[in-house]
Amino acid sequence: MAVNLIIRLAEPQDLSILVKFNQALAQEARGQSLNLQKLTKGIQAVLKDANRGFYILAEKDDKVIGSTFINFEWSDWSNAWYWWLLDIYVEPNHRKKDVFRSLYAYLITEAKAADVCGLRLYVYKGNTSAQKVFQKLGMVTSDSLIFEERLFPMP
Repeated sequence: MAVNLIIRLAEPQDLSILVKFNQALAQEARGQSLNLQKLTKGIQAVLKDANRGFYILAEKDDKVIGSTFINFEWSDWSNAWYWWLLDIYVEPNHRKKDVFRSLYAYLITEAKAADVCGLRLYVYKGNTSAQKVFQKLGMVTSDSLIFEERLFPMP
């Protein structure tokens, strides 16, 4: 675990850092810029309505240095929720210092307490460094592929 980290739920006053992190993530992962107004409204929607999900943050020395968004998927087969980890971001100068490991450990504890049946995420095929991180945490490749039909263009 990373030393001196505080892991906490995001609050409305964290909006600007979540917007910043998501913009940086889109640029790093996809080489894309996100529509600032749409992104801001999307994050605000989550911060105002816990039914949409929640964000957790990693803080060090009173500064947010990492975050992830949790979204929900109901499993009728398991009669329980899956939590999807989305928008995982750690500031570059704090990477490889167990920040995400700390966020993940927090989520595992919270998920078990909430009777969540599993954690899921997707990662781009070419992002082998992230895949190695997830494997080191004990995650395994799913036996399912994700297909999608985009009803409107991605940003």
